[in-house]
Amino acid sequence: MADGEGRIAGLIQGLYQPEGGPRIDFRGPPGEPALAAPDSVSWRVFKNPVSLFVGGVTAVILELAEPRVRTGVWEHSSFRSDPLPRLKRTGLAAMVTVYGARSVAEKMIAGVRRMHDRVTGDTPAGAAYRANDVELLDWVQATASFGFMEAYHAYVRPLSDADRDRFYAEAAPAAALYGALGAPGSAAEWEAQLAAMMPGLERHEIVFEFLDLMRETTILPGPLHGLQGALIRAAVAITPGEVRAVVGLGSEWDLGPVEKRLVKLAGAAADRLPVNGTPAVEACRRMGLPTDYLYRRR
Repeated sequence: MADGEGRIAGLIQGLYQPEGGPRIDFRGPPGEPALAAPDSVSWRVFKNPVSLFVGGVTAVILELAEPRVRTGVWEHSSFRSDPLPRLKRTGLAAMVTVYGARSVAEKMIAGVRRMHDRVTGDTPAGAAYRANDVELLDWVQATASFGFMEAYHAYVRPLSDADRDRFYAEAAPAAALYGALGAPGSAAEWEAQLAAMMPGLERHEIVFEFLDLMRETTILPGPLHGLQGALIRAAVAITPGEVRAVVGLGSEWDLGPVEKRLVKLAGAAADRLPVNGTPAVEACRRMGLPTDYLYRRR
């Protein structure tokens, strides 16, 4: 690997690899399929670190608008005190779920479920919650699918309606392993789930605390650090308008036209750059595919 490419690989890996955390070999076992197929929409979408960052922030905004999910995340994780390792662990879990060999992904997801078994409590308003409650798992799965897909669609390459439906449907095997048995399988099902959840969503200062953490924490590596604020506003921009209104994300969070162009340029560049050592490329190697398989224009 050339020095320049090695530095780029390190920068991208730094977005999801926690210090001292497990090192996942996406090249093994050779030939073992992932939960999603190489020709899936999911493999195309998840290879892009720019849209993953944007979509991940959108997903968390939606999750924190739900009081039971918000309390579970804020009281049972290190998000407030040390957000970067928490974000990287979440990013690594996403990479393993999509690109990891099925046996590796199943083992990791089982561990996540065991950890979630210990996350229970009551919201400040007195509502009981369990992290492994199916309704809450369905919402978390739905918000993640929406955020990642919508960010790719808005800032990288437009997806057809058929591809958007495929993306939701492709998440079903992993969602079932996580316990999200009613997660949306199409864009229409996402819209129905969002409508059903809207009455329970609410404004809370934790949403703004989260966004402040995203602005203040050095998350993106050197070349992209100056773009971090724009990427956060890009995430707010694709948050459904009815949710923005409820949580109070007004026009001060709007993404300006110049910033939008910069985000799209970064997203397009990342979509054309196969880098050795990254999960998407290493998973292609595992499956005997060319390293640029996911980066060819279709």
